[in-house]
Amino acid sequence: YSFILSSGINAEYGGKVAEQHSCYDGEDADLDCKVLDEDKVIDAIQSDMLKGNNIVDYHGSDFFEEDWIDIVFCLRSDIETLSKRLEERGYSEVKTKNNIESEIFQVLLEEARDSYAHEIVHELKSNTLEDLESNVERIVSWSKSWISDNSSDVDR
Repeated sequence: YSFILSSGINAEYGGKVAEQHSCYDGEDADLDCKVLDEDKVIDAIQSDMLKGNNIVDYHGSDFFEEDWIDIVFCLRSDIETLSKRLEERGYSEVKTKNNIESEIFQVLLEEARDSYAHEIVHELKSNTLEDLESNVERIVSWSKSWISDNSSDVDR
């Protein structure tokens, strides 16, 4: 992560952007969460995205402009691991069920595949610390290659 930030790539965190710019359209009482206004998120990050050299971290990707995206990494987890994580976070039964069903039916992966060229959408297993380390290595490796290939576009 420190490599990415020190290499001229701006990191955008969807949740933080939404908080900072009040990109919400009410609350979902059943899921105990705020409802994201995707148009407001796009408006909030558009100027940075048009400059390029961004990594966007968010649980969904389908509402970002296609020409803003060079690669999508979709982290996946087995149901037992996901269920334990959600329980540890204190998610309600309804919210846990919603998340597990989304994982079973590959909702976010399919949204990414429907929104972007298949060759740029990558599914990464994310169950263990070893998976985490491998994913970080893969993303950093891809980032280094992208920077090298696009060095004239990256502010240094």
